[in-house]
Amino acid sequence: MYPSRQAVLHSSKPAFIMASTGESVTYGELEQRSNRLAHLLRAQGLQRLDHYAVFMENNNRFIESCVAGERTGLYYTCINSFLTAQEVAYIVNNSEAQVMVTSVSRLAVAREALLQCPKVKMCLVVDAGSSLPPSDSHGGLVWRDFAQALADFPITPVSDEFVGTAMLYSSGTTGRPKGVLRPLEVQPPSHVMPLFAFLNKLWQCEEGMIYLSPAPLYHSAPLANVSMVIRAGGTAIIMEHFDPKQYLSLIAKYRVTHSQLVPTMFSRMLKLPDAERLAFDLSSLKIAIHAAAPCPAQVKEQMIAWWGPIIHEYYGATEGLGFAACDTPEWQAHRGTVGKVLFGELHVLDEQMQPVPKGQSGEIWFKAGAAFEYFNDPARTAESRSEDGSMCTVGDMGYVDDDGFLHLTDRSTFMIISGGVNIYPQECENLLVTHPKVADAAVFGIPNEDFGEEVKAVIEPVAGVTPSPELAQELMAFCAQNLAHMKCPKSIDFTDQLPRLPTGKLYKRVLRDAYWAGHKTRIV
Repeated sequence: MYPSRQAVLHSSKPAFIMASTGESVTYGELEQRSNRLAHLLRAQGLQRLDHYAVFMENNNRFIESCVAGERTGLYYTCINSFLTAQEVAYIVNNSEAQVMVTSVSRLAVAREALLQCPKVKMCLVVDAGSSLPPSDSHGGLVWRDFAQALADFPITPVSDEFVGTAMLYSSGTTGRPKGVLRPLEVQPPSHVMPLFAFLNKLWQCEEGMIYLSPAPLYHSAPLANVSMVIRAGGTAIIMEHFDPKQYLSLIAKYRVTHSQLVPTMFSRMLKLPDAERLAFDLSSLKIAIHAAAPCPAQVKEQMIAWWGPIIHEYYGATEGLGFAACDTPEWQAHRGTVGKVLFGELHVLDEQMQPVPKGQSGEIWFKAGAAFEYFNDPARTAESRSEDGSMCTVGDMGYVDDDGFLHLTDRSTFMIISGGVNIYPQECENLLVTHPKVADAAVFGIPNEDFGEEVKAVIEPVAGVTPSPELAQELMAFCAQNLAHMKCPKSIDFTDQLPRLPTGKLYKRVLRDAYWAGHKTRIV
C-alpha cells in the first residue's frame, strides 16, 4: 500500500470507501494521513525492520495504519480483533511491537493485554474521545487519541523511506501462533515484491478497478488484495462486516469489478430468498476470487450458474511457500481442483519423503516460492522444512491429477478451517485438560454446511464424573472464558477412553473419521 504516485496523479480520487457510512478517503488524504503516522513512528524511535501492531476492526483508520509501515521499512502485525487479552499479549510480545494502534471498541481488551507488554511505548486509540486510560507517569506506556496524536506531525514523507510489509500470524500446531517474517530488501516503498507483481497480473489489477472487500483486514488475503488495489490506483469498498444482501447491493451501487470472498459467503448469498438475491445488477463484476477454505463443489457450481465464468480460485498460505490457481473453465474441466501450481515447485510425498504416483494422496511440500521464517521461533521454522532445508510444508494433503492440477484431500496437522479462518486444535486441547473434570481431550473439525467445518471436542471425563449436557455446557463456557470464540468447540461429546497409541500420541483420526462418514475426502 503506497499511495504516493496516485496522490500525485489522482489526489481527489477515492482510495477507499467505508461501506456502512459511505465515508470516502481520497488518495491525497491517505498520503497525508500515512505520512503523519510515519513521522510519529519515527519519533517513537522505530527504525527500519522494527515492529508495531494494529489491533482493531475494519474502520476508516485501518488502511493508513498499514500504509505508514509500508513506507518506513517497518513490519506491522495486524491482530485478529476477536482475540482475548491473553492471546493479544502473546502476539504483541512475540512480535516485539513497540507501538499499538487500536480502536475504542477494542480498548478494554487492548488495555488488559498491554499490562503484559512492557516493550510497547505508546498505544494510539481511534475515536478515543474521553475513554483514554491514564498514561504511566513513570516513563511507561503512553495512551493517545489517534487523530490528536498525529495532528502536529508533517504531511510530507519522512526523509528515510523504505519498503515495509506485514508480519502476520499463522496459528500453530503447538497452540501458539507464529509470525511469518519475510526478508525486506533495502528498497524504496514503491518497490513491488515479486509475489504481488505476479498476483497483479493474474487478477488484472488496474487503475480503474473497483474492489469490494467483505472480510476482516487482519487476514492476509483481504489485506494483500486491498494493498494491490491501492498500488494500482483503484478504489476499495471496505465492509465493516459481511452481510450477504448488503454485499450484493454494494456491487450494484459502486459498479464493483473485482472482489475476493470465502466459500461461507457464497453459501449465505445462495440462501437468500430469490427476491433479494436476484434484485441487484451484478453485471459490472469481472473477477470474483475465492480462497482461504475449500469450497464445496455444488456451491461453486451454483455460483458459476449465477455469476457466470468469472470465478477464480487459488490455494496458498501466509508463508508464501507456493501458489496454485485456476479460472472457471479450468475448474469445470477438473472439478474440485484448487488449481495448477504457478509459483513455487510442488512435491507430493509419502511419510518416507518419497514422491507418490499421480492421483495418489500425499503431503504437499514446496520448494519455497518466497523466503520466510517464523519470527523468534527457530524450532518451528525448522519443523516446517525438510531435513535438508530445501522444502517447506504447512501440513496439507492432496494429489495431482494427470493434467497437473492439484486437489486437496486432508490436513495432516488436523487444522480446522471454519468460515475461512484457520484454527489449530492443540490450543483448545491444552486448555481443556486443565479443567478438573477432564482427564483427556481431543479437538478436531467436523462437517458444517455453512462454514465448511466446525470445532468439535471429545472428552474423557475424570473417574467419578458423569457425562451430561450440563457438563458439556460447563466446558464450553470454560473455553469461552479463555479463548477467542472461533477456537471454542461448538459441541462436545464424551467417551470412556480416548484412543492413544503406546507412545502416548492421540490417534485422533479414528475419532474424526466417524463424523466424516459419507464424505469422500476429509475436506468439505
